[in-house]
Amino acid sequence: METGSAGRLVRFPEKAELILLTDRAPQLETPLHYFRQDLTPNEAYFVRWHLAGIPTFVDTRTFRLKVGGLVRQPLELSLDDLRQQFEPVSLIALNQCSGNSRSFFEPRVAGGQWKHGAMGNSRWTGVRLKDLLDKAGVKAGAVDVTFGGLDEPPLPSVNDFVKSLDVEHARDGEVMVAYEMNGAPPPMLNGFPLRLIVPGWYATYWVKALDEITVLPEKFKGFWMEKAYRIPNNSDANESHDNQATDTVPINRFSVRSIFVRPEPDEHVAAGHPFEIEGLAFDSGYGIRRVEVSTDGGASWADAQLDPELGKYSWRRWRFNWTPHA
Repeated sequence: METGSAGRLVRFPEKAELILLTDRAPQLETPLHYFRQDLTPNEAYFVRWHLAGIPTFVDTRTFRLKVGGLVRQPLELSLDDLRQQFEPVSLIALNQCSGNSRSFFEPRVAGGQWKHGAMGNSRWTGVRLKDLLDKAGVKAGAVDVTFGGLDEPPLPSVNDFVKSLDVEHARDGEVMVAYEMNGAPPPMLNGFPLRLIVPGWYATYWVKALDEITVLPEKFKGFWMEKAYRIPNNSDANESHDNQATDTVPINRFSVRSIFVRPEPDEHVAAGHPFEIEGLAFDSGYGIRRVEVSTDGGASWADAQLDPELGKYSWRRWRFNWTPHA
């Protein structure tokens, strides 16, 4: 592993050169040019861990996914069990860190200073979480389901990274436990051997190196739900610097947004010559139906051309023909 100052291109195991934010725990950003591909290559997929004690090796012969808590039959499933005992499912879904694009905020917001590269679009293959919970037999009175991974806190005073979903969401048939990412096992830094996939929700829920699922008869009160990753409890999740929200809820669905992927920040565009602007638009799963572009500072708007939809949880590519004035 190379190390260096934030913003430098570095190469970690199984990875192409990515933009370094921090190296312990690893935070690596995907360069913008990779987003001109519909699916983000595994080696270029962004990396975000919270705890320094991340797994660097997993013995797949002994690894077991545990499903327990308020269930009739606790499970300990090998990777072969997951592949052989359950129907495989696949979907293309965008994963996005809740801090994506934070470096553009004014005033500055504390945390990793991501540009637009804290996201990636992949085809995930695995098992419906619903099928795992049904096999275990969720008992009456279940309220929440928690998810933990193989990463470990560096000190006893640091809270283990555990997230939760309410039981209805966990059993909606779309949340999955993935063992493949773009047709291959996920890279170690992206959650090998199993990753929770929560389509349309921010990456904080997409627990990496997943090894424990627990059904609870009450709301989960862990730090990473009760204290961290909270947003204002209003329709736009908005607050001001001088009037910060006191009523908050756990962050959840993606906000609707769009980014430019071409021209890139340092790309030169010749005046008087046609140029195809390219971008991505995405939401939490309702589907992008229209994108408008302004080339005059918002004075006028015109419809962009949309590429075919890859799935409601995928980003959607848009294009706009533009001839810059001399």
